[in-house]
Amino acid sequence: MHFITGGAFNGKRKWVKRNYAMDQCVWLTAYEADSLTMPPNADIPSVVVLEGLEEEIHTRINPVLSPDTIRQDVMNQIDPWLAWEAADSHRRLVIIGTDISKGIVPMEKRDRLWRDVTGWVYQDLVERAERADVIWYGMEQTIKRNDRKGK
Repeated sequence: MHFITGGAFNGKRKWVKRNYAMDQCVWLTAYEADSLTMPPNADIPSVVVLEGLEEEIHTRINPVLSPDTIRQDVMNQIDPWLAWEAADSHRRLVIIGTDISKGIVPMEKRDRLWRDVTGWVYQDLVERAERADVIWYGMEQTIKRNDRKGK
Protein backbone atom coordinates (compact mmCIF):
# COMPACT_ATOMS: atom_id res chain seq x y z
CA MET A 1 0.00 0.00 0.00
CA HIS A 2 1.16 3.50 -0.80
CA PHE A 3 -0.01 6.18 1.62
CA ILE A 4 0.13 9.80 0.50
CA THR A 5 -0.54 12.80 2.69
CA GLY A 6 0.08 16.53 2.69
CA GLY A 7 -1.79 19.76 3.05
CA ALA A 8 -5.07 20.60 1.34
CA PHE A 9 -4.63 21.67 -2.28
CA ASN A 10 -0.92 20.82 -2.23
CA GLY A 11 -0.90 18.62 -5.34
CA LYS A 12 -1.51 15.12 -3.95
CA ARG A 13 -4.07 14.21 -6.63
CA LYS A 14 -1.93 15.61 -9.43
CA TRP A 15 1.13 13.75 -8.15
CA VAL A 16 -0.75 10.43 -8.05
CA LYS A 17 -2.12 10.95 -11.58
CA ARG A 18 1.40 11.67 -12.81
CA ASN A 19 2.92 8.60 -11.12
CA TYR A 20 0.30 5.88 -11.69
CA ALA A 21 -1.27 4.51 -14.88
CA MET A 22 -4.72 6.09 -14.83
CA ASP A 23 -6.02 3.76 -17.57
CA GLN A 24 -5.65 0.86 -15.10
CA CYS A 25 -7.11 2.69 -12.12
CA VAL A 26 -10.29 2.90 -10.09
CA TRP A 27 -10.47 6.21 -8.22
CA LEU A 28 -12.84 6.47 -5.27
CA THR A 29 -13.15 9.82 -3.56
CA ALA A 30 -14.96 10.72 -0.36
CA TYR A 31 -15.13 14.33 -1.63
CA GLU A 32 -17.79 13.36 -4.17
CA ALA A 33 -19.83 11.00 -1.99
CA ASP A 34 -18.16 7.79 -3.22
CA SER A 35 -17.79 5.29 -0.47
CA LEU A 36 -14.22 4.35 0.29
CA THR A 37 -15.64 1.23 1.89
CA MET A 38 -16.92 -0.32 -1.34
CA PRO A 39 -15.96 -3.99 -1.13
CA PRO A 40 -13.10 -4.88 -3.46
CA ASN A 41 -13.47 -7.63 -6.04
CA ALA A 42 -11.32 -9.39 -8.60
CA ASP A 43 -12.71 -7.35 -11.52
CA ILE A 44 -11.18 -4.11 -10.27
CA PRO A 45 -8.18 -2.87 -12.31
CA SER A 46 -4.67 -3.16 -10.89
CA VAL A 47 -4.57 0.25 -9.17
CA VAL A 48 -7.15 1.51 -6.67
CA VAL A 49 -6.94 5.03 -5.28
CA LEU A 50 -8.91 5.89 -2.15
CA GLU A 51 -8.95 9.67 -1.81
CA GLY A 52 -10.25 11.81 1.03
CA LEU A 53 -9.69 9.46 3.92
CA GLU A 54 -10.03 12.35 6.37
CA GLU A 55 -13.57 12.97 5.06
CA GLU A 56 -14.45 9.29 5.44
CA ILE A 57 -13.17 9.45 9.03
CA HIS A 58 -15.19 12.63 9.65
CA THR A 59 -18.42 10.77 8.81
CA ARG A 60 -17.60 8.21 11.52
CA ILE A 61 -16.85 10.64 14.34
CA ASN A 62 -19.27 10.10 17.18
CA PRO A 63 -18.38 11.51 20.60
CA VAL A 64 -20.30 8.65 22.22
CA LEU A 65 -17.82 6.13 20.82
CA SER A 66 -14.28 5.82 22.12
CA PRO A 67 -11.50 7.07 19.83
CA ASP A 68 -10.08 3.53 19.73
CA THR A 69 -13.42 2.15 18.52
CA ILE A 70 -13.62 4.70 15.71
CA ARG A 71 -9.98 4.11 14.78
CA GLN A 72 -10.50 0.34 14.64
CA ASP A 73 -13.71 0.76 12.61
CA VAL A 74 -11.83 2.78 9.99
CA MET A 75 -9.01 0.23 9.80
CA ASN A 76 -11.55 -2.61 9.53
CA GLN A 77 -12.94 -0.88 6.42
CA ILE A 78 -9.46 -0.63 4.88
CA ASP A 79 -8.44 -4.23 5.66
CA PRO A 80 -10.39 -5.77 2.72
CA TRP A 81 -8.54 -3.42 0.36
CA LEU A 82 -5.21 -4.48 1.86
CA ALA A 83 -6.20 -8.13 1.37
CA TRP A 84 -7.22 -7.37 -2.25
CA GLU A 85 -3.79 -5.87 -2.88
CA ALA A 86 -1.95 -8.73 -1.15
CA ALA A 87 -3.77 -11.34 -3.29
CA ASP A 88 -1.94 -10.28 -6.47
CA SER A 89 1.54 -8.76 -6.72
CA HIS A 90 0.41 -6.60 -9.67
CA ARG A 91 -2.21 -4.81 -7.58
CA ARG A 92 -1.55 -1.50 -5.87
CA LEU A 93 -3.63 0.30 -3.25
CA VAL A 94 -3.00 4.04 -3.01
CA ILE A 95 -4.58 5.93 -0.11
CA ILE A 96 -4.62 9.74 -0.08
CA GLY A 97 -5.39 11.57 3.15
CA THR A 98 -5.10 15.30 3.77
CA ASP A 99 -3.04 16.30 6.80
CA ILE A 100 -5.46 18.09 9.16
CA SER A 101 -3.12 18.08 12.16
CA LYS A 102 -1.43 21.43 11.56
CA GLY A 103 -2.64 24.78 12.79
CA ILE A 104 -4.88 25.84 15.62
CA VAL A 105 -6.38 23.17 17.86
CA PRO A 106 -10.14 23.04 17.18
CA MET A 107 -12.39 24.39 19.92
CA GLU A 108 -15.20 21.90 19.35
CA LYS A 109 -14.76 18.50 20.99
CA ARG A 110 -16.01 16.66 17.87
CA ASP A 111 -13.48 18.47 15.65
CA ARG A 112 -10.63 17.68 18.07
CA LEU A 113 -11.70 14.04 18.07
CA TRP A 114 -11.73 14.05 14.25
CA ARG A 115 -8.22 15.53 14.12
CA ASP A 116 -6.90 13.06 16.71
CA VAL A 117 -8.47 9.94 15.19
CA THR A 118 -7.30 10.96 11.73
CA GLY A 119 -3.73 11.29 13.02
CA TRP A 120 -3.88 7.89 14.70
CA VAL A 121 -5.32 6.22 11.57
CA TYR A 122 -2.55 7.82 9.47
CA GLN A 123 0.02 6.39 11.89
CA ASP A 124 -1.58 2.95 11.48
CA LEU A 125 -1.47 3.30 7.70
CA VAL A 126 2.16 4.41 7.59
CA GLU A 127 3.08 1.45 9.76
CA ARG A 128 1.41 -0.94 7.31
CA ALA A 129 2.41 0.89 4.12
CA GLU A 130 5.18 -0.22 1.84
CA ARG A 131 5.64 3.41 0.85
CA ALA A 132 4.57 6.72 2.35
CA ASP A 133 5.01 10.17 0.83
CA VAL A 134 4.23 13.69 1.88
CA ILE A 135 3.34 16.10 -0.93
CA TRP A 136 3.86 19.79 -0.18
CA TYR A 137 3.33 22.34 -2.96
CA GLY A 138 3.60 19.58 -5.55
CA MET A 139 6.93 18.31 -4.23
CA GLU A 140 7.28 14.76 -2.95
CA GLN A 141 9.13 13.74 0.18
CA THR A 142 9.32 9.99 0.70
CA ILE A 143 9.13 9.21 4.40
CA LYS A 144 8.99 5.41 4.07
CA ARG A 145 9.95 2.99 1.35
CA ASN A 146 9.99 -0.82 1.49
CA ASP A 147 10.05 -1.94 -2.14
CA ARG A 148 8.19 -5.09 -3.05
CA LYS A 149 10.39 -8.00 -4.07
CA GLY A 150 10.73 -8.24 -7.82
CA LYS A 151 9.59 -4.66 -8.46
